[in-house]
Amino acid sequence: MIRFEDLHTYYGDSHILHGVAGEIPAATAVGLLGRNGMGKTTLIRTLMGYVRPAQGRVLCDGREVTGQQPEKMARLGIGYVPEGRGIFPNLSVRENLVMAARPGIDGKTAWTYERVLQTFPRLAERLNNGGHQLSGGEQQMLSIGRALMTNPRLLILDEATEGLAPLIVAEIWRVIAQIRSTGIATLIVDRDWRKVLAHTDRALVMEKGQIVLQGASAALLADPQALGERLGV
Repeated sequence: MIRFEDLHTYYGDSHILHGVAGEIPAATAVGLLGRNGMGKTTLIRTLMGYVRPAQGRVLCDGREVTGQQPEKMARLGIGYVPEGRGIFPNLSVRENLVMAARPGIDGKTAWTYERVLQTFPRLAERLNNGGHQLSGGEQQMLSIGRALMTNPRLLILDEATEGLAPLIVAEIWRVIAQIRSTGIATLIVDRDWRKVLAHTDRALVMEKGQIVLQGASAALLADPQALGERLGV
C-alpha cells in the first residue's frame, strides 16, 4: 500500500533521514522500532506530508504522493494517531468523533460511531465532556477512535501508550489487536518493543536515521541479542 524509497529529510541544516526505504503492505501490521531521536517520528511525518523530503519518494498504491498535504494523505485512507494525541480540547467527545466521520475510499463504513463507542465504552460514558476534561488514557482512546471514524486502510500509531497507566496500556493493546484483526494495515511506534513485535507481522529498526534491521516480527523477537544491540536494551 505504501512504499518509500531513498528518503532524505532535513530539519533546517540537520540531516535526519539518510536514505530510508521500506514498505507497509495492505492489511499488514508493521512495527517501527528505535531509541529516541533515531528518526521514527520524522519518517512518519515525511510519509504523512507534514515534512517534505529533500530526496526520495513516497508511493501509495503505486502512485507518487511525495510531499502531498496531510489532508490529501488522509483522503487516500491513512489515519494518524500522533504522539501527543492531538484531540480538540474545546470540542466534546461526541463532536471530536462525529467531525471526523466519513466512509472509506471504497465507500464502506465498517467503523461507525456506534462501533467506536462499543470498542471504547469509557468514551460512551463521557460523550458530553470536553476533550480537556478527559484523562490522558481517555484522550488517547478518543484519538484512536477519531482516526477509526475515517475508516482508514492504514492506521499509524505514534507512541499510543506513552505515559499511560498499566490498565489503560493493556486496553490500548487490546484495541490494536482488534484493529489488526479487521484487516486494517498498521504502522506502530512504541517503546515496548516486545509488545510491538507481538502485535505486528514485520518490523523495521531505525538507528541514526537509517533502517539498520528489518524482518518478520517473530524472527526478530527470537533474536533479542540483535535487537538489544540496536535498541540499547
